[in-house]
Amino acid sequence: MREPRSRITLALHPGYCAILAALLFVLCLPAHAQRRATDAPVRIDVAARTIDAFKAGQSDQVRFGALEFRGGIELTSSYRDFGGLSAIRVAADGARFVALTDRGRWLTGRIAYDKRERPSGIAEAVMAPILGQDGRPLASRGWYDTESIAEDGGTLYVGIERVHRIVRFDFGRDGVLARGTPIPTPPGISKLPSNKGLEAMVVVPGGLPLAGTLIALSERGLDSHGNLRGFLIGGPSAGEFTIRRTDDFDISDCALLPSGDLLILERRFFWWSGIAMRIRRISLAAIAPDALVDGRELIFADMGFQIDNMEGLSVHRTAAGETILTLVSDDNFSALQRTILLQFKLVDE
Repeated sequence: MREPRSRITLALHPGYCAILAALLFVLCLPAHAQRRATDAPVRIDVAARTIDAFKAGQSDQVRFGALEFRGGIELTSSYRDFGGLSAIRVAADGARFVALTDRGRWLTGRIAYDKRERPSGIAEAVMAPILGQDGRPLASRGWYDTESIAEDGGTLYVGIERVHRIVRFDFGRDGVLARGTPIPTPPGISKLPSNKGLEAMVVVPGGLPLAGTLIALSERGLDSHGNLRGFLIGGPSAGEFTIRRTDDFDISDCALLPSGDLLILERRFFWWSGIAMRIRRISLAAIAPDALVDGRELIFADMGFQIDNMEGLSVHRTAAGETILTLVSDDNFSALQRTILLQFKLVDE
């Protein structure tokens, strides 16, 4: 049978083959890797719906474990890159914040509050690609799954789970236009399992044990005993330690309390029971090279509560001395999930 003319023409013109191959290559790239290096910061609108009750149908209950629910908001936006929030850091004023998505983009803005000091919305929101040393978006080179932020004054460190790297940004000077520089990391980080790598980081400030140390925690990088691996980078005692893993929970973020203790946000998912989250409190003084540490549970929540895939945790202290926890969820860019922001007051601090 005679071949159709179009197929013969394609075979006789190698240039068409090259064009087709290039097109297929681009189409196979993740959407966030197809954008131009000139992708600029953009102001976006974020709509918010208030969450008045943390436990479904019980708006009068505010105390949950060691935390008191202050309020929450469910966030939506028509902007195509909104969602996938995997980490957040809230400034000392409790309003300004920087967050990132697991597709390699910054989100900055300001948390608005009502007269009762409950979160009511997001203002001045800006999104931008996270840039590498050459000014190109990190995602364009396959450096996405940006999952964690650590803050050291005006310096931000971003953990990239996809490639097991940590990148440093002069965010205080350049904001979302800052260019990232990879830093040296312990060999053990490169050996973490795929998609279970660096998920939580924090820099220990001066005056606390391990001052100057970058603490980096794996999502589910396990040692031979099934415990979660953590890394102490720089500081007075560099090395590796472990956190006892219980009840099938994985680490999704961490933050330091003003007192110095480490809070670990954890999540668990089973098809038959859905999502669950908890927060544990670990003594910073117990963390040292080769140590196995554990901590008490501050809160546990499952599908009976207003949670989703909780991935980000930040801590700040109000002018009145209250310690506030801010949590955000990663909706995985799915219509079946939500982007929510929750706030709690630590009662027993």
